[in-house]
Amino acid sequence: MDAQHKLKSLVDQLNTVIVGKSSQVQDSVACLLAGGHLLIEDAPGVGKTTLAHALARTFGLQFSRVQFTADLMPSDLSGVSVYDRNQSTFVFHPGPIFAQVLLADEINRASPKTQSALLEAMEERQVSIEGETRPLPAPFFVIATQNPHDQLGTHALPESQLDRFLMRISLGYPDRAAERELLSGHDRRAMVEALPSLLTLSELQALQQQVLAVHAAPPLLDYLQDLMAATRSGRWFVQGLSPRAGLAVLRAARAQALLNGRDYVAPDDIQAILPQTTAHRLVPVGTAGRGAFEQVRAMIEAVPLP
Repeated sequence: MDAQHKLKSLVDQLNTVIVGKSSQVQDSVACLLAGGHLLIEDAPGVGKTTLAHALARTFGLQFSRVQFTADLMPSDLSGVSVYDRNQSTFVFHPGPIFAQVLLADEINRASPKTQSALLEAMEERQVSIEGETRPLPAPFFVIATQNPHDQLGTHALPESQLDRFLMRISLGYPDRAAERELLSGHDRRAMVEALPSLLTLSELQALQQQVLAVHAAPPLLDYLQDLMAATRSGRWFVQGLSPRAGLAVLRAARAQALLNGRDYVAPDDIQAILPQTTAHRLVPVGTAGRGAFEQVRAMIEAVPLP
């Protein structure tokens, strides 16, 4: 089966579980193909955890779930060394972070100290524990879910943490037809458990290499730089995008292009993923209650195409 058929079957399988959210499903697949971490922000009960489980099973990856709470400690994530009397030495017991996919459920319910324990893992793919650096499995993806900031018991993620996520998406409520399918269909948990793995580790790595090989022509890079310059102009946002954010946008656009069956990035790919890859990194200049997503879309309309 060639890469295009493989990608289509991946997306189709996820759409059988997450109904009526095909654009969010495609964004999620693009995020993991680009080697990024995914933040899903929405109200409880709309399918955030189900999507994370379905992604891990479909990609054939070892999965670990941690419920983030106010009393969660960094060592609960990374693991601890326990004295073994038989060996007369301390033996390290790895925590749930040593998985290919870590679902950080309700990440903003944990304290800032615990949230920051993820920073090194997400950026360096390693953790430093008791003076020793331990590598994490490859690939290593964090899929975090987050409740809206105005809910009780939540801590806003710091900018440094948000910047580690390649994309932030929101599922929202299903439309009437999709909700009827949920109400009259099978239990979603059972459906996720029954999902077959569609990729081997080598196939996933090959697809990720294909993403890196997707061509971005000079005029396309000019357009991306124009958009980045617009974020820094002071007209739309308090502070503009960093070069690292620009690289993240390009990586996600390459994955989007591959999912759309092309070996080159088009302006459409940049436009399709720009809000999801940048809005969580930007603070809009006060504009009549408009959020960062809407502000990014307004900026796209104002920046001319190459």
